Amino acid sequence: MGHESLQDRYFSSGTCFGCGPANPKGLRIKSLVRGEEVIARWEAESHHEAFPGMLSGGIIGTLLDCHSNWTAAHHLMLRAGEEHPPCTVTAEFHVKLLRPTPSGEGPISLRARAVESSGSRAVVEATLEAGGEPCATCRGVFIAVKPGHPAYNRW
Repeated sequence: MGHESLQDRYFSSGTCFGCGPANPKGLRIKSLVRGEEVIARWEAESHHEAFPGMLSGGIIGTLLDCHSNWTAAHHLMLRAGEEHPPCTVTAEFHVKLLRPTPSGEGPISLRARAVESSGSRAVVEATLEAGGEPCATCRGVFIAVKPGHPAYNRW
């Protein structure tokens, strides 16, 4: 994949709040494939904070959800031998907040990998770090949708 994010390659006109490159008010995360792992770096701004210097839990959840969803889509694409990822949606995800997440200590780092998959389903585990420390983890189930679902063919 090189330096091109999954979102830029497959979803360039997307408007998702967390990962849509075309959403000027969104978070616009960029998920990059690095071997078996998908990584991202993201810069917080003061309007992403719950209180001065600390990132909002809702923003943390959005970052982990979108990044994990793209990890699942990429995994399912490779497993099926396809050239384009299936449109995936979050069936469930659980975020564990380990410590307050500082918003002003450089970029937020995300790492994710698929740990299970079968059929149209992938389970992804992810970690969010700030200031070199793990601040949150996530485990989620993501499903490739079929025709008739509102998310079908969105990318």
